[in-house]
Amino acid sequence: MDTAAPAIDFNAPSFEVAQSLIGATLLVNGVGGRIVEVEAYDHEDPASHTFGGPTRRNQVMFGPPCHAYVYRSYGIHWCLNFVCRPHGHGAGVLIRAIEPLAELKIMRTRRGLANERLLCSGPGRVCQALGITGEHNGLPIDSLPFQLLPRPASQQLQVVAGPRIGISKAKDVPWRFGLERSPYLSRPFR
Repeated sequence: MDTAAPAIDFNAPSFEVAQSLIGATLLVNGVGGRIVEVEAYDHEDPASHTFGGPTRRNQVMFGPPCHAYVYRSYGIHWCLNFVCRPHGHGAGVLIRAIEPLAELKIMRTRRGLANERLLCSGPGRVCQALGITGEHNGLPIDSLPFQLLPRPASQQLQVVAGPRIGISKAKDVPWRFGLERSPYLSRPFR
């Protein structure tokens, strides 16, 4: 029987939380899979939504850790972040891609496509496939409808790092993390 790795410490710095999320399983109402790509952000990071301080939009990021921060990107796609660091800090981890494993039929219906590789390869696709909307903003990720299971302790993964994607500030900060050679990444690592 496989034992679980220690619980993810959401009070840790975002770049550490991000790495510990690779290989964890994320389910929303039983739909989801293995996290294969994330990006870390911190309030001192000019690319972060929290860089300028608390606003109506980002207030969840300044709340307690282990909660969902869900926002619209370009007014079109929902994006899911996990809040980390102590209450009031303003840091989080963007979920960029997952390997679909649970309830693929539901994901295919929500996404309107059959290609398994494209179901959850990008933050907007993750939210659409898992049914995540603004209604999930501020919810704790350690209780339903979320289920977050650490990767098994025996599972050895090769986590790679590189620059984040789609930002104009702090582009060279290597806080994008992923499962090496996963076909489910939103983009390959260089």
